[in-house]
Amino acid sequence: MLMTRRVLLGSFLAAPALPFAGLASAAAQTAPALELTPACNDGDDPTISQTEGPFFTPNTPLKHDLTGDTPGGDNITLAGYVLDQRCKPIPGTLLEIWHADENGAYDNRGYKLRGHQFSDEKGRWWFSTIVPAPYPGRTRHYHFKVQKPGGRVLTTQLYFPGEPRNQRDRIFDKRLLLSLSDATDGKFGRFDFVL
Repeated sequence: MLMTRRVLLGSFLAAPALPFAGLASAAAQTAPALELTPACNDGDDPTISQTEGPFFTPNTPLKHDLTGDTPGGDNITLAGYVLDQRCKPIPGTLLEIWHADENGAYDNRGYKLRGHQFSDEKGRWWFSTIVPAPYPGRTRHYHFKVQKPGGRVLTTQLYFPGEPRNQRDRIFDKRLLLSLSDATDGKFGRFDFVL
């Protein structure tokens, strides 16, 4: 049975004390909380860095929901944890996202499909956005900058599994694949950053 992205996110968050608890509260009552991070083992390697690319814009707005920037795109919710190499959550981590729209174009004049946020007290983060289109030379991807308090900036990209263009993209790295689930109203992607 497919659930909505809202229910999947609510299951992921499952904590009524969050500032966005209204989104999670109904789902948290019926869905079990996820383990801290099923794939994390002590001594995990840090998330690899990748090129920033030519389209980064500083000073993005603080926002979780980017879907209003391009109402015609296919919805996806991206979520995960920010962890240290011992699988401990890192609260207060800055996460910036930017990506192409449903036609493969970036907004280089404003802040469409660009935003930032901070991981919560349990190291969790999330963005609601759209699935970007591939464009010449590149497969579908999201750009991220991730910086723990007082730490260095990790610049990297996240990719979609099963994309035909992955193997032809010279930057693609399978260690940066999202874990995707289908929902009734889009997709839900999970990735845990290890710093």
